[in-house]
Amino acid sequence: MTTATRRHRSVRVKQHGVPRWKQYLRNTVLGVYALLTLYPLFWMYMSAFKTNAEFYASPFSLPTSWNWDNFVRAWEVSGMGKAALNSLWVTFLALVLTLLLGALTAYILSRFTFRGKRLLTGMLLLGMLIPVHSTLVPLFIMMNKIGLLDTHAALVLPYTAFELPIAVFIVLAYLTNIPKEMEEAALVDGSGYTGIFTRIILPVTLPALSTVAILGFLRFWNDFAFALVFINDPNLKTLPLSLSVFATGYSTDFRLTMAALAMASLPTIIVYLMFQEQVMKGMAAGAVKG
Repeated sequence: MTTATRRHRSVRVKQHGVPRWKQYLRNTVLGVYALLTLYPLFWMYMSAFKTNAEFYASPFSLPTSWNWDNFVRAWEVSGMGKAALNSLWVTFLALVLTLLLGALTAYILSRFTFRGKRLLTGMLLLGMLIPVHSTLVPLFIMMNKIGLLDTHAALVLPYTAFELPIAVFIVLAYLTNIPKEMEEAALVDGSGYTGIFTRIILPVTLPALSTVAILGFLRFWNDFAFALVFINDPNLKTLPLSLSVFATGYSTDFRLTMAALAMASLPTIIVYLMFQEQVMKGMAAGAVKG
């Protein structure tokens, strides 16, 4: 075997310094992990087409007939149309507040020096360590005293408060890698801080804001505990609350439950598939400085 042949074989065996068998092993492990992760979702959608009898008899098999009526019945019984609009409205308001306040706070903390800056940053980051559900009782008492129970504000305000530390952390980490020369040039040209924030900071931090928006959307859209405690009016119930009508203390209608879950999870799947690249860019943007 000539030296050129050995060198060519070495190049084929190692790509980017990684032996080929390690690449195969890594891809195999990732493939198995992906299948294990996606199987519950596949099982849910397959179960949505079954009857209750078929679900109990063969829960892991494919449906013998495709019962599309399950989706129609689940939509009508749970009132998912009205609940979806409520969830969309609450999620939209909470996202707008979270993105605006998070971007403003991160901009101030990253670009200005003032007394108590370290303390304020530490308090905001400590907010990520608070167990969210441990605050349900005190929040319920506070909401009851100020008359916000059974209103959308009872959901929007807690959602924003608990998502704000994460938003500040992500945008702040992103802004630390952005040079200040653009803002200094804008100040020389006569632009104020409002113009700098709207014309420079917001466009530049779009990947980080996209990450915050997607993570916030998933959290707000799927929340059940806050809606269960703070909302009693059927006209104001959100989508997760509407799914609970199929389960009672005595039985559960699995065919309608699976159909409703399939419809409720569809928006989150679509949003993530559309914006998964932005999520990865935003999460990795502040990881490496330079």
